[in-house]
Amino acid sequence: MSDETPAVEPRRPGRVAAGARRALRLVVAHPFTATITVVILVLALVTGPIHGPHRPLRIWLGTGPGPLLDGHWWTPITSVIFTDSLGELIVALALTVLLVGAAEHLMGWWRTAVSFFVTSVLGIVVGVGVQLLASQTGEMWARNVHNLVVLDVFTAIGGTIMAASAFASALWRRRIRVLTVLVALVFVLYSGLPSDVYRMLAVLFGLALGVLLRPTAKLGGWVRSSHHEIRVLLASAVSITAIGPVIGLLTKSRYGLLSPIGLLFSNDVPDRGSLLERCQAFAVTRQCLHDLTIERINGIGPILVSVLPLLVLLVAAYGLLRGSRFAVWLAVAVNVMLAVLSALYFGLLPLAGVSTHPHFAARYWEVTAMLALSALLPLAIAIVLIALRQHFPVRPSTRAVVRYVVTIVVTGVVLALLYIAVGYLQRNSGYTRPIDLGDLLGDVLERFIPVNFLRREPVSYLPTSPLGVALYRNIGTIFWLVVMIAAIPVMRGRGFRRDTSDATRVRDLLERGGGDAISFMATWSGNSYWFDPADGRAIAYRVVGRIAITTGGPFGAPPPHDRTIDRFARFCDDNGWIPVYYSVDADLQPVFDEMGWSTMVVAEETVIRPQQWATTGKKWQDVRTSINRAQRAGIRAEWTTYQALPLTSAVQLSDISEQWVAEKDLPEMGFTLGGLDELRDPAVGLMLAVDENGRIEAVTSWLPTYRNGLVVGWTLDFMRRRPGSINGVMEFLIAESATRMRDEGVEFMSLSAAPLAHTAEGGPETERSGMDRTLGFLSASLEPVYGFRSLLKFKRKFQPELHPLIMAYPDPVALPAIGVALARAYLPQLSVRQAANLVRGRG
Repeated sequence: MSDETPAVEPRRPGRVAAGARRALRLVVAHPFTATITVVILVLALVTGPIHGPHRPLRIWLGTGPGPLLDGHWWTPITSVIFTDSLGELIVALALTVLLVGAAEHLMGWWRTAVSFFVTSVLGIVVGVGVQLLASQTGEMWARNVHNLVVLDVFTAIGGTIMAASAFASALWRRRIRVLTVLVALVFVLYSGLPSDVYRMLAVLFGLALGVLLRPTAKLGGWVRSSHHEIRVLLASAVSITAIGPVIGLLTKSRYGLLSPIGLLFSNDVPDRGSLLERCQAFAVTRQCLHDLTIERINGIGPILVSVLPLLVLLVAAYGLLRGSRFAVWLAVAVNVMLAVLSALYFGLLPLAGVSTHPHFAARYWEVTAMLALSALLPLAIAIVLIALRQHFPVRPSTRAVVRYVVTIVVTGVVLALLYIAVGYLQRNSGYTRPIDLGDLLGDVLERFIPVNFLRREPVSYLPTSPLGVALYRNIGTIFWLVVMIAAIPVMRGRGFRRDTSDATRVRDLLERGGGDAISFMATWSGNSYWFDPADGRAIAYRVVGRIAITTGGPFGAPPPHDRTIDRFARFCDDNGWIPVYYSVDADLQPVFDEMGWSTMVVAEETVIRPQQWATTGKKWQDVRTSINRAQRAGIRAEWTTYQALPLTSAVQLSDISEQWVAEKDLPEMGFTLGGLDELRDPAVGLMLAVDENGRIEAVTSWLPTYRNGLVVGWTLDFMRRRPGSINGVMEFLIAESATRMRDEGVEFMSLSAAPLAHTAEGGPETERSGMDRTLGFLSASLEPVYGFRSLLKFKRKFQPELHPLIMAYPDPVALPAIGVALARAYLPQLSVRQAANLVRGRG
């Protein structure tokens, strides 16, 4: 032990010194962030870190209509460097370091300083002006908050990070803007304090200031998004419908437009002592009975019944992130339920058989608007989810959905019957008055509804026995727990396929071999499967309209595939579909000729033989130059899988992909083109270009081709490079991949085929004229955005073998429908506006 001590001690000062040097470098690199952080901390310690400045110092430093009218012109500046409480101080310091530091990293210290104070001053001054104008008209919110004095650091932080978004990449620009506006809007709607309004305005001024500081930044870049990013944003919106009421409860301000929603989920109950005093003999009133009811149902069960629907929404948001279609319908169901219950509670909808007294008058239009918006927000979220459901392709098996529905229905029925049965057995002695079956039937459904939606409901009896009280309070809790917990495994299911056993069977067949270079794409979401009952081969396909388009050819056994191709065509005909074999090897041409089908070349696969790989000779000059350039820049190639990546690397891949998608004027393509989701398969190989600092500069993904369980080839799929990375980084990655595959004895390396791009000829002129014009037009229109022809030219740098891929179809009359189906297969999310731009040649 003593021998080890001298070896350990000398290193400790070195580590401390290194940490101090790193901290000093950060401070030097972010002078404004360091300064403003110290200022906020010191001022809080001097004036009161726990409760903030006391009066009259608070009035002298804080802002609002009162201080500004009193001539305190400096308050828009001082109000954003003081905090109101210890909790606010801690959060403010953390956000200042993170967000203001990030802003300073993006746009430098002087722009950050300008943004920090200019956006807050503008937001506060305009916000106060709005308050004064509104109060002159008698507007309710302005009157209620007129005397409030504001100290709020977050106003300046929100404006600063919003201004800095103009200097971020396309992906982070969109994320910063959407999430910042979303957070600011939630506080305005659910809290509604003047500080929330000032912050919202500061954020909007930050958006405008960022454009002024960097005019080249796009305001509308956030509109274009990949499926993954859309899922993130919709999951955030659903989460807000769940978290928003909690914000309203925590702030207790009750000024926000949606603050009534928070009231519905509160559990405020009258004090037991005051309740008993008011409800003594000869003093029984309707309010007394209402308070008795609330006091009687107070407990952990009613609290959970009120909170669990919100937790179900959070679980649904988790499913939305995973692309689950089931999560879409779960979120829709809960939001619709909340909308209907809100409308009933606030008197916006009449309840059959009940005399409704709306809790607002026509002259109080603001109250009417608040209550209506509270009911309409969850309904709007549900409508948006339904409209965008195509972005959530991962569907559970029918068996899983049926099992979930049966579980929920059976749980609800069993709990209801148990409540009725116990109640009926105790009907004469277990309640505040004798009851009958009709009383129990009329009451049982209310046990499943969040308690505070029932505050307006009259109560005619209450349970008194322990068992009756337990059931009265907790059957709703049990039901919602089952709804939430049972949904999780359904959303975690592996996919789109109708049966998870199909996915396992497809994997087994792929490992046997017998397919083509793109056969592994059969595992992707969106495919359905047909299994040949005669020889066990499989074909992956997707139906678009009446067209059944295959993803390559048959797999699962070596050629010949003649009978399998014929039997799949008969299967499609039996279902009323037109079969189309797409991107199959031209070697199958005789099969289709014998069937009397028409064919045409749709792409060219570029194949490299790794065992013959060498980069000597004049033709390889560009590739050698790219390899040397990357090596001089300190970039190395790393072969891995997505599962093996650390979190930081996975985030980098997501950023690179989203930045690439965000710069496009059309949606991310699918079908035979993989995206970020397809990288996550553990069988897919990744070749990364990583610099000396661990930053990923580019990525390629490789799909395996098997024979008898062994990988005999790899097919290039996903290709993305970081904006600003060195020229030739993709050539470097492909060359390194070829070298690695040569050393491993791999038989072939396919650079895949660029869709709708080829140099080969094929098909009679009379048939080629119609379909070739359609596909040629689609290819030419997509070329400025996706560059398929440029991609083919790029791949030819590697001197590959060119193997034509054909499309085979039974009826030339169906060519127009086939062209439309292919366009929809590649671009299922194409909007009307984008389609119009595509037709005009501006895609």
